[in-house]
Amino acid sequence: MQAWQVHENGEPSEVMRLADVAQPVPGDGQILLRVRAANINFPDVLMCRGQYQVRPPLPFTPGVEICGETPDGRRVIANPALPHGGFAEYAVADAAALLPAPDSLDDAEAAALHIGYQTGWFGLHRRARLEAGETLLVHAAAGGVGSAAVQLGKAAGARVIGVVGGADKAAVARELGCDAVIDRRGEDVVAAVREATGGRGADVIYDPVGGDAYTQSAKTVAFEGRIVVVGFASGTIPSPALNHALVKNYAILGLHWGLYATKNPKLIQHCHEQLTELAARGAIRPLVSERVPLSGAAAAVQRVGDGVTTGRVTVLPGLENGAAA
Repeated sequence: MQAWQVHENGEPSEVMRLADVAQPVPGDGQILLRVRAANINFPDVLMCRGQYQVRPPLPFTPGVEICGETPDGRRVIANPALPHGGFAEYAVADAAALLPAPDSLDDAEAAALHIGYQTGWFGLHRRARLEAGETLLVHAAAGGVGSAAVQLGKAAGARVIGVVGGADKAAVARELGCDAVIDRRGEDVVAAVREATGGRGADVIYDPVGGDAYTQSAKTVAFEGRIVVVGFASGTIPSPALNHALVKNYAILGLHWGLYATKNPKLIQHCHEQLTELAARGAIRPLVSERVPLSGAAAAVQRVGDGVTTGRVTVLPGLENGAAA
């Protein structure tokens, strides 16, 4: 089979190499899946660079989220078991953790429903307890993680403010349903949030960026607000001033979605049922901005790492031979 492999750490476009390799052999409790679609996530970029908390042994195949097909023909969503990731024709995954792919979504959309939407659902509902009528501020609102949070916030009845970088991304954020959009490249984010909220600030802030975005969050969070720390796509991990959190009476909430797989896996299943229902009634739908063949995976992962994409970029091995996906 064909698979992308990383033999040394570095930028994805430089270290990912497409090769003919043997199909992975499932271990105990694992299953071999034919990859129908593999969604690109920022952790794939970080793993190529050797900067992620999970460091699979070299060489490895990146790709942490797929829509796959079981040997008996079922369409499922899975997190491949590294080092045999999803940017390949076949991958292996934990059989007990497979989730049914929603009938309402095609392969690319189903592959993109999992990590970003689960993270959004846990962040907004399990951690921040977002309520209808509250104001939700989403950083990087046009990106893969942010776009999921925007849709979930709207589905929950919140007023959503999206922060983006550039006019093209602002247009995407509006199409996603943001009630207000702030372009950080041309606007003062803090002043714009205060204006949009009448000086009150945002009740819940969803931050997958860190760095300057977190600084802005601390200045714009409302009384009894909640800042959900999801990741550090900016590359800068902030050091919160806890005295500031005390004086302004807000909460800083960390979210590591992957921990639920070991700490409380039943919640992941429950979340998937909620997401499937939302997708079935059209309340959420993953924004797949690019569908690329397997041969284009390295360049696509690099674009995600460079921050120039919107929504989700998905790799479809079937495109190589003209198959629909």
